[in-house]
Amino acid sequence: MHDDIDNDAPPPSWRQRPRPVGFEVAYKIDGDVLEIDTTRKIDRVRLGAVEQVRFVYAPSNISSKGFRTQLRLTDGKVITFGNLSWRSLTDMDRDDAGYHRFVRGLSAAITRANPRVSFVAGKPFAFWLALAAVGTLSLLMLLFFTMRAFMQGASSAGLLGLLLIAASSWQVWPMVKLNRPRELATGEVPDDLVPGRPAN
Repeated sequence: MHDDIDNDAPPPSWRQRPRPVGFEVAYKIDGDVLEIDTTRKIDRVRLGAVEQVRFVYAPSNISSKGFRTQLRLTDGKVITFGNLSWRSLTDMDRDDAGYHRFVRGLSAAITRANPRVSFVAGKPFAFWLALAAVGTLSLLMLLFFTMRAFMQGASSAGLLGLLLIAASSWQVWPMVKLNRPRELATGEVPDDLVPGRPAN
């Protein structure tokens, strides 16, 4: 169930620069329409045409705190935006509170426009299963390499293996755990995939 939205508040909006090089994209809810301003053009998407809302964990190359919301339309098109915005080639900006507020408002507006919309979390099952299998296999190979290194007296290689196992676990485990596929209630915004929920 989605949170209550203040009807007197201005329409939720969100701005993001999704790539290091390129224009900022602005999203604004206008009644039952999502307005997407890419600077060069403005698209207006009917919220009633959204058939699925998906939330995923999507870390970037320089941040492990990346999350995305994907809207799949009835014509097969997918609209994706996230909580990270590039400021330069090496720096990113995060506004989790603003992101959560916009996603919450957007989810409520979509639910009103299309009560039959599907809300899901994580990656599609086949993709997630492959991700979990590859991640597990990689960790097992690193573990085998590390054990052989220590058994053969190559302590430096063994310590390197331990370091690689720790680093890989730190990256792989959240990808597998947070992207576990699951169904959500209509209008539900999961806190683990949409950070920034205000404290009660």
